[in-house]
Amino acid sequence: MSPGVVLVVGENGVGKTNLLEALHVATQGFSPRTRTERELIRFGEKEASIRLALVRDRTQHEVRMRLAAGTAKVAELDGARLPSAELLRRELPALVFTPDRLAVVKAGPAARRAYFDRVVGRLRPAQAGLPQEYAAALAQRNAGLRRAQLGLSDRAAIAPWTERVAEAGARLGAERRAALEALGPGFAERAGELGLGSATLAYEGVPLTVESLHGRLEADIARGTTGAGPHLDDVRITAGARDLRSFGSQGEQRLVLLALLFAEAELAPVRPLLLLDDVLSELDAGRRRILASRIATMDQTVVTATQRSALPADPAQVVEVTPGQAL
Repeated sequence: MSPGVVLVVGENGVGKTNLLEALHVATQGFSPRTRTERELIRFGEKEASIRLALVRDRTQHEVRMRLAAGTAKVAELDGARLPSAELLRRELPALVFTPDRLAVVKAGPAARRAYFDRVVGRLRPAQAGLPQEYAAALAQRNAGLRRAQLGLSDRAAIAPWTERVAEAGARLGAERRAALEALGPGFAERAGELGLGSATLAYEGVPLTVESLHGRLEADIARGTTGAGPHLDDVRITAGARDLRSFGSQGEQRLVLLALLFAEAELAPVRPLLLLDDVLSELDAGRRRILASRIATMDQTVVTATQRSALPADPAQVVEVTPGQAL
């Protein structure tokens, strides 16, 4: 992969997004569009494969990926098989914009929690497994709550899981807050460049403690589920006094996602590959120029568009996609 901006052009429906999605799968181990492997394979075929050659730190690498319906992806990096395809993301960082990812701004809290948990993992790889650790402890506590509700066990059996949930939950909440604090200044600056002034990120949630969980034990048993913790927290994204989830236009929500990507890219331990799908179509000429200027500072960006003129800059490479092939 050559440095700079790669512009992928072609008419609607010819496969530009498929190309970008293949790059994401080959660098991150999963699709930004679906978690169903069957949807990544051409209709009528039983399997698919991806081969990606790249240069990092002046060293050439090769990724091979094989997908088959009903089985886990098989990924190889430089000829060595990886235990999990998603381990690729630790070696080959990438950030993606697709119109579907506007859910980060306009969907419910779960979408934002998932997004910022991935941010935590990318900025602090040692903490990448923390959301799963918390989720596992939470599932065990909830199971204990339901058993106590049915009279199948006593409250004492819940206590060890209460401690585990409180400890992992406190760490997860603290990591999310630290990530937002780190992202905040760059996010506000990039959003301001794009014309979205006074943009802020705010974590909404109370730090979890053993005492707070013990205090609500009876209520949790009655509900059969844990009613406090970072699994219920949210991130509020605002511009001035406006909550952009409820009161932001779709154009403003697109700007939020772009500002988040650029802010994270600037903080990342290794500059990531940026994958921007259909990002230019709803930007005015001024914002397109600002975007072009910003991506020119990245190591490499792949942008899709229907026309070469959509990008007001000279890309390092233009890939023209026609049905079934890239030229």
